[in-house]
Amino acid sequence: MENFSLILAIVVVTALAFDFTNGFHDTANAMATTISTGALRPKVAVAMSAALNLVGAFLSVEVANTISKGLVDESGIRPEVIFAALVGAILWNLLTWLVGLPSSSSHALMGGLIGATLASAGTGAVHGDVLVTKVLIPAVAAPIVAGLAAMLATRLSYTLAKKADGKAAEKGYRFGQIASAGLVSLAHGTNDAQKTMGIITLALVAGGSLAPDSDPPTWVILSAGLAIALGTYLGGWRIIRTMGKGLTDLQPQQGFAAQTSAATVILASSHLGFSLSTTHAVSGSVMGAGLGRKGGVVRWSTATRMFVAWGLTLPAAALVGALAESVTDLGDWGTAVVAVFLVVSSAAIWKISRREVIDHTNVNDTDDAPAATPGADSADSSDIKVVIPAPATAGATTDPAAPPAATV
Repeated sequence: MENFSLILAIVVVTALAFDFTNGFHDTANAMATTISTGALRPKVAVAMSAALNLVGAFLSVEVANTISKGLVDESGIRPEVIFAALVGAILWNLLTWLVGLPSSSSHALMGGLIGATLASAGTGAVHGDVLVTKVLIPAVAAPIVAGLAAMLATRLSYTLAKKADGKAAEKGYRFGQIASAGLVSLAHGTNDAQKTMGIITLALVAGGSLAPDSDPPTWVILSAGLAIALGTYLGGWRIIRTMGKGLTDLQPQQGFAAQTSAATVILASSHLGFSLSTTHAVSGSVMGAGLGRKGGVVRWSTATRMFVAWGLTLPAAALVGALAESVTDLGDWGTAVVAVFLVVSSAAIWKISRREVIDHTNVNDTDDAPAATPGADSADSSDIKVVIPAPATAGATTDPAAPPAATV
């Protein structure tokens, strides 16, 4: 390394902090259904997810190269610009986590980077073709492709299950859910951890510590993998609870189909270097699985509100990133002001979250409101209810037409 300045060190630490928030923000994508059905205990589920996120971080660097080499002109970017971008991404992640909203950490990072770059170097520094082909088109295509795949997989699962023993099939799908959740975790590490690798690599190039067009160094890959794994292990319990409510009613066959379809889409996009949102892919697959079961429904008003939130992620993070860059451009004291604002804002959000603590001990607790009936809309735009048949206890009588439900 030629040099490693103080601002560069701050950027690297801030990037790893974003990676940490990405981990607990997106744990629900892999583990919400598995936890809600009781296939795995909450702490075991997040531990498995964390380990596989770490492994996934070492499988590829294609997405990292999209961030560091393709999205913006690295020759015209200063470390302060990247710091401002991370501020926008972290604050959006924390705000959406506070309200339990499953939004895209990936798009928060992209938005922050684009906004800060536009404020610093103008429109010419953003590669519009890369933005469209590797960020925006995947953002639209991912939930559609994952949804169609999950719908077909669900129909196939029910067709095959007609010839299988009921208890054996239930046990098989329970194990299948664990395996598919692990695959989603692996895919998440492969795709999302790389985004932090890319942003750190971009900062190292901008700060003169790494040659242009370089791949992420090994220490960057390892630190990004560890940060996202730690965040995953601590668990985004608020979003895990939300991902278990109100979007559709899922049975084990559907959960297995949804997770497998989402993992396939995420892994394929990582191989192609697409900066995909795992949240979009998983949510799309859940909706597809809901439509794949005869009589299944998707509560489209809830889905529409989620789509609106997704649409706000890029511009909201971009706006904060641009404002932060305008302040850091004033000099060292401006950078210090932005850093203090980030710390104070993060602490305030954390303090507010302590008013209602949600962790592994109560993540499966239900709200007082009754479960929504098929076709009914959720009363809360941030709630998604997944209703899953629970195994009958010994001696209990059940109506075959209406099995007991385990809800999150």
